[in-house]
Amino acid sequence: MSTTAATESGTAAGMATDTAAGTTHVRGACPHDCPDTCAMTVTVQDGKAVNLAGDREHPYTRGGLCVKVDNYLDRVYSPERILYPMRRTGPKGSGSFERITWEQALDEIATRFRGIAAEFGPEAIMPCSYLGTQGILNGLNVGDPFFAKLGATIAERTYCDSGACTAYTMTIGDCAGVDPESLVHSKFILVWACNVMSTNLHLWPFIAEARKRGATVVVVDPVKTRTARAADWHIPIRPGTDGALALAMMNVIIEEGLTDADYIDNYTVGYEELAERAKQYTPEWAAEETGVPAEDIRKLARAYATAQPSVIRIGVAIERHAGGGQTVRTLACLPALVGAWRNPGGGILQLPLWAFPVNWGAMMRPDMLEPGKRIVNQYQLGQALTGGLELDPPIKALMVYNSNPVVVCPDQERLIEGLMRDDLFTVVSEQFMTDTAQFADLVLPATTQLEQDDIMFSWGHLYITYNHRAITPLGEAIPNTELFRRLAARMGFTDPVFRRTDDDMIAEAFDWSAPAMAGITVESLKEKGWQRLNVPPADQYAPYAQGDFPTPSRKVEFKSSIAEAVGNFVVPLFRQGSNDHQPGTPVDPLPHYVPPRESPHTNPELAARHPLSLITPKPHAYLNSSSANLPMHRRVQGDPTVLIHPDDAAERSIATGDDVRIFNDRGSFVVKAKLDKAVLTGVVVSAYGSWRSHSKSLSTMASLNPTAFADLGNAPTFSDTLVQIERA
Repeated sequence: MSTTAATESGTAAGMATDTAAGTTHVRGACPHDCPDTCAMTVTVQDGKAVNLAGDREHPYTRGGLCVKVDNYLDRVYSPERILYPMRRTGPKGSGSFERITWEQALDEIATRFRGIAAEFGPEAIMPCSYLGTQGILNGLNVGDPFFAKLGATIAERTYCDSGACTAYTMTIGDCAGVDPESLVHSKFILVWACNVMSTNLHLWPFIAEARKRGATVVVVDPVKTRTARAADWHIPIRPGTDGALALAMMNVIIEEGLTDADYIDNYTVGYEELAERAKQYTPEWAAEETGVPAEDIRKLARAYATAQPSVIRIGVAIERHAGGGQTVRTLACLPALVGAWRNPGGGILQLPLWAFPVNWGAMMRPDMLEPGKRIVNQYQLGQALTGGLELDPPIKALMVYNSNPVVVCPDQERLIEGLMRDDLFTVVSEQFMTDTAQFADLVLPATTQLEQDDIMFSWGHLYITYNHRAITPLGEAIPNTELFRRLAARMGFTDPVFRRTDDDMIAEAFDWSAPAMAGITVESLKEKGWQRLNVPPADQYAPYAQGDFPTPSRKVEFKSSIAEAVGNFVVPLFRQGSNDHQPGTPVDPLPHYVPPRESPHTNPELAARHPLSLITPKPHAYLNSSSANLPMHRRVQGDPTVLIHPDDAAERSIATGDDVRIFNDRGSFVVKAKLDKAVLTGVVVSAYGSWRSHSKSLSTMASLNPTAFADLGNAPTFSDTLVQIERA
């Protein structure tokens, strides 16, 4: 079926037409992997989008768009867009391609996939995807049914929040936590490992309103970020030691009797064991680990416990070190200790997405998977492609969509080595010739959000948003849904799932009968553009005031029954191939401290050669690597830099503006130095997302990150990296 047929019925609603001006205004939603999921309006004249703006009627995003999407039309109409199928004509990595037809591309893919499956088995084929678009239709799971039917290797996707989600659900279950809009009622806001003003911009007005009402805002971060500069108190902390600070806070709260005994008695389990465990984590001990003075730890713990309701906002960076999971376990325990859950604005804010009754099974179709199918984590893609994982059969075909693994995966040098293999057939569906697409055999044109229908949950607020296709797809670009319909048809797959239209998929996207969906239908979403879930308003949102958490005990589990029953597991957050609630490595059921693997304190021998801790936060102007090729975004972000404390720079005779080489035993990259006291001594900071092809060294910080997993959920350890710096 054609793309037009797949989406036509979704474009009739959600439009306002100004006949005098001959313009149409179309409601849409930002596609980015961002907690804000902004509502947008697109102005169309004569079939062309001429303006894009935030929807001022939306109660949460309020008409604002961040720098990452404010000029989205530049992306849509960029002269560098890939608009037709392309076949490689030169060596891999040369960027030499010729235009071919869709028929030729589909024939070649089907022929190669069938041949590889016949010779090596279907597990020699592997998909690689993530959240290049966050829509339920075109996002993370769009290809899962196809690759399940094919029998391909399952790609485990635990780049982000899998460790935090595992720890969170072990403690308080898959609950939405705090309504972000209720933060206006908070008296103490603890922002931990989250640069809200760059990566969660629309939450900041609610924090600012709380401050006007007398709330205190504290930021825990190794760097004095934009958010930290705007807070009342910034607490700098050594990378990877967050768990020590959280446990020391717990120690003070318990030892000084700052707990809510009634809440603990009625709505928690395991308190006595937790209190005994916490005795060893004194502020003096934590000061040695974290670099935060013991008295500051006491001050923080007392303020958090006594200023109620208090809330903790954790960012995705919290999990990205060896002990990230146990850090989140500890932080998820703190609100129950002090009774923060009793009132609106109290508790912990991680991912409100748990409130959305998304029908993930209909998108992923795990029922189509063969038992015992091989799983390879995309975090280890470089090893998978070069023999490091000793796979049998080896990976002979790779299909990449919604991702740019050359930039976002670690082990960059080995990954490129694998992509250069002549015997690896690589297909990339993309909007631009990314660093990964450069190594493809075939590149397929993908639509932007303005050229496709979709329906959006949010991992940062409680609104469902409908994205109407605003314009006809440019060139021969197609949505991911249409891509996999075409591939399935060419492979001869006749299951009904492969004949679903986009409207069919939208109808299956949610459990529309769930209480949270009362008053929400496909038709009402198409008409209104967005609707809030059927949950209490923000000033009344305190669903756990009397417990009733979605845990086995219905209480906060200081002592985790899941850990006791099944050990380590991975929460199936939009993933196919889940091993949820399958037996795993035994896990201590009580929160505890897991120190970083790479730090001067835990690995002095390594630190003697590579003494600086590298952290790679999200960039301000890019969304991961998206938009890092667009001129305006590059101007706003500036050239890639590394922030280094003046004292560390002086030891190395480095001045601001110098080209410097950052390296360890895994690789190196070259950027410009920027001296800044906003970072701790012993810590260097380089925002990731810039493309390898724009680098002087043809490498990025992804060449330095380890491939080791964190303690829970197969989470990555991007922030557990020691390096050295020298003038280039």
